[in-house]
Amino acid sequence: MSSSLVTARHLSAAVLAAATVLGAGALPASAADHPRWDRAKVEISAVQYDSPGRDDWSNRSLNREWVEITNNSRREVDLDGWTLQDEDGNTYVFDGYRLEGRSTVRIHTGVGRDTEADLYQDRRREVWDNRSDTATLRDDRGRFVDDRAWGNDRDRHHHGGDHRDRHHDGGGHHRR
Repeated sequence: MSSSLVTARHLSAAVLAAATVLGAGALPASAADHPRWDRAKVEISAVQYDSPGRDDWSNRSLNREWVEITNNSRREVDLDGWTLQDEDGNTYVFDGYRLEGRSTVRIHTGVGRDTEADLYQDRRREVWDNRSDTATLRDDRGRFVDDRAWGNDRDRHHHGGDHRDRHHDGGGHHRR
C-alpha cells in the first residue's frame, strides 16, 4: 500500500473520529436544553386599567378594562384554577380554560360570552385602579407566575403576595 493511501485513510479515520466525538458531545447538550424550550412561559403581557372614555360602570366601559395573558411557549397550558388578582383582593379564577401555545387571552372586567380569545369576569364594577394597582397571576397551586404594576405600585412589585383566606362570591370567582 502506498504511503499516500495510508495517510489518506488515517486522515479520514481521524476526521470521522473527531466528528463522532463532537457529535456525541453536542447531543447531550441539545437534549438537555430541549426541556427548557418546552417549558411554559405564561405572562401578563398587557393591562388596560383605565377604560377609554368615561368610567360610567356600563358593561361597555367595564369590558374596555382588561388584562392580557400570553403563552409564549409552543405548548398549550391548562389555566384551570389559576387566578388573576388585584391589590384589593378581587380575584378571577380560570375555570376549565386552556391557553394554546403562542397565543393570548384577554380577561375583561364586565359581563360577556367567553371565547377562546376573550374571557369575562362578569363584574358590575371596575376592578383595576386607574391611579395605582398590581395585577398578579398565580398558578393553580397559588404559586406566583407574573405581575404587572402601574402608578405608585410600579416601584413596589409583589412577587410573593399574601395568603389571606379567599371566599367564593357565588359567580365562579373568588374574593377576599
